[in-house]
Amino acid sequence: MGLIRSGHTHLTPESDDAELTAYLWPIVREMIKTAIENGQNLIIEGCYIPFGWQKDFDGRYLPEIRSIFLVMTERYIDSHFDSIKKYANVIENRLDDSCCTPERLIAENQAVLEQCRASRQKILLIDGDYPANVEL
Repeated sequence: MGLIRSGHTHLTPESDDAELTAYLWPIVREMIKTAIENGQNLIIEGCYIPFGWQKDFDGRYLPEIRSIFLVMTERYIDSHFDSIKKYANVIENRLDDSCCTPERLIAENQAVLEQCRASRQKILLIDGDYPANVEL
């Protein structure tokens, strides 16, 4: 948001994920490298992580990176949609999440699952109870 709000890009939070990824990934990638070089821990999440992210790191960095993609199944979304909506603002206040519908969540999660499988990403498939701890 700092890059968007500062005027360093024409993109907005509503911009296409591919555009956001193309703009933000080079910056985020270098932040990851810097954190590794400085022995820091860093959690990165969001749409700006490309599914083929590994190709951008060599053997110096890859062993230090833990990655997992969280994907909800259609069954999980159908049976937990009220809770998903209820807790949508726990991390951040969303001014308008009217576009968050079960159909859209199902389609988005299915697309992520397919891309994760195609690029051989580690997946946590959320189909029942959401796990309290995740092993990377």
